Amino acid sequence: MAKDGSTAAADGTTAGSGDIARSLELLWGGGERPSRGPKPGLTLDRIVTAAVAVADAEGLPAVSMRRLSTELGTGTMSLYRYVPGKAELLDLMLDRVLGEPLSAVPDRPAGADGTPGDWRVAIDAMAHTYLDNLRRHPWLLKINQARTVLGPSALRGLELALSALRSMGLRDPELIGVIITVNSFVEGLARTQGDAAEAVAQTGLSDEQFWDSQRPYLERAMLSGAYPMMAGMSEDTFSADFDHFEFGLQRLIAGFEALVQERTAERTADPAAEPATNRTPDPTAEPTPDLTADRT
Repeated sequence: MAKDGSTAAADGTTAGSGDIARSLELLWGGGERPSRGPKPGLTLDRIVTAAVAVADAEGLPAVSMRRLSTELGTGTMSLYRYVPGKAELLDLMLDRVLGEPLSAVPDRPAGADGTPGDWRVAIDAMAHTYLDNLRRHPWLLKINQARTVLGPSALRGLELALSALRSMGLRDPELIGVIITVNSFVEGLARTQGDAAEAVAQTGLSDEQFWDSQRPYLERAMLSGAYPMMAGMSEDTFSADFDHFEFGLQRLIAGFEALVQERTAERTADPAAEPATNRTPDPTAEPTPDLTADRT
């Protein structure tokens, strides 16, 4: 049982399952350098970098304090003076890589006149970069990130992403919803691709060999008349040349475009209307009394 009451997965792939107070201290600069013990060349940054490299190459289960001590050429106990264990190390690894895709907005998001840049370009860049990120760090898809401990890198990436999307004119919860929707789409496609690659590695059968083995049975099924819709589909229906990622992403952007137009029309019809969640509260204002409290 972790100190926050959560239970870590058996393989340590639950984010935020360690000592949250210690993870936050390390992420935000409370104890990077111990006062004594480790060799001078060892730093928390080097430990996290080595851990990410091992996870990228061999998967998260390969990351251990003993393995990292070998990679860094130091004693295992020296690492524990920097980070309590693998659960806290995972929090640091996540912050290191989660900020990468969200911060991948265009270098010049604003126009020459200072007007906001095209949010469509920002979403396209974020989606493609997140997909690349998941391919570089496939272990991310194996982690339960429901309770990720947020550090400066992840927050900086989120800040940049929100800045790039502000021209959409949506309510704050809706802007977060845009990011969640895009990320969920990317993760789903990346997980499918990752599972396919893992299946090839585990079985030794290529995708072509796998589907060729089923071809005689599928052909008989199509000729049976029981599946008229599938039997009538074109030969290129399942072609590898069709870009499902680009197709889905552009449909998402089109859907967001419709919402932006809807919000723009609402503001045009009622210029005084402003989403309550976007208003800055007045800290000096008296709380509004509950006029219904004494009603019977």
